[in-house]
Amino acid sequence: MTQPILKLRDVVVEFPALRGLKALMAPRDARHVQALNGISLEVMRGETLAIVGESGSGKTTLARAINGLLPLAGGEIWFKDIALHQRPDWHDIRRQMAMMFQDPVGSLSPRKTVRDLVLEPFAIHGRKAGNPTETAARLLEDAGLNADFLNRYPHQLSGGQARRVGVARALALNPAVVLADEPTAGLDVSVQGEILNLLNAIKAEHGLTTVIITHNLNILRHIADRIAVMYLGRIVEIGPVTQIMEAPRHPYTAALMSANPEPDPTTRRERIILSGETPALTSRPTGCEFHPRCPVARDDCSARVPELTQSGPRAVSCHYPISENT
Repeated sequence: MTQPILKLRDVVVEFPALRGLKALMAPRDARHVQALNGISLEVMRGETLAIVGESGSGKTTLARAINGLLPLAGGEIWFKDIALHQRPDWHDIRRQMAMMFQDPVGSLSPRKTVRDLVLEPFAIHGRKAGNPTETAARLLEDAGLNADFLNRYPHQLSGGQARRVGVARALALNPAVVLADEPTAGLDVSVQGEILNLLNAIKAEHGLTTVIITHNLNILRHIADRIAVMYLGRIVEIGPVTQIMEAPRHPYTAALMSANPEPDPTTRRERIILSGETPALTSRPTGCEFHPRCPVARDDCSARVPELTQSGPRAVSCHYPISENT
């Protein structure tokens, strides 16, 4: 049986809402906003989990919390048998848990060549790279670039080439987990396909576990095993990619999927239009936080917070989930 490599239990991340004298005078609850509010999930070894949701739903915050780039205000995160919430040796953990940042060019130092950028993880973690130039060339080749790129600088790279350099850097030390934040953002459709094929090939060859943060729903079938849908810092639905995309059970997931452009011009999909805007984190609705926008909300939805309830391979946080027969 496959074991989870990452386990999150009731994870909370807060950001300051007030500063200075206002923060000192205000009650504690008013001083902070919860960007993540009780996230619980497991990521299995060798799987690709996609985290989706609207902008501001907490996707990137979740990835940064897993990698220790944001402190936890509550909850637990376990990587293998290491308690990440107990201030572990992050230097060693980040060797095993790599991060691909959203801006492929901006995440690369403009003062370093591609060769030095790809070899940087070895220097940071005190690892020998063998013959440095040969190692850098091999890593680039694995990422789909030839040795001609070794002496180039980031400004001389296209977005797709910079993303491939980021992939080479992330895989330099053979990590167990890669956290990829919007790996196809800003890329042409053809280049997106190349990057997705690259990530799939790496996963098949190395058994890599990947957590992908994305708002590009069209890539999910090609790369994800499961999908976790986030709304206002909570997971509202999680399950196998095909089930979530074809038969969503949470009304928010259904609206999200209905808004996704359909590449087949002969297919007609009924668009679900949500009322209102996503609430601010400083004014979370009571009960189910989606109820002010939900097309099927009932009176008690504003009073009771739904739990994330498991049913078979998927879980949904809704008092009145969409029937699997509809």
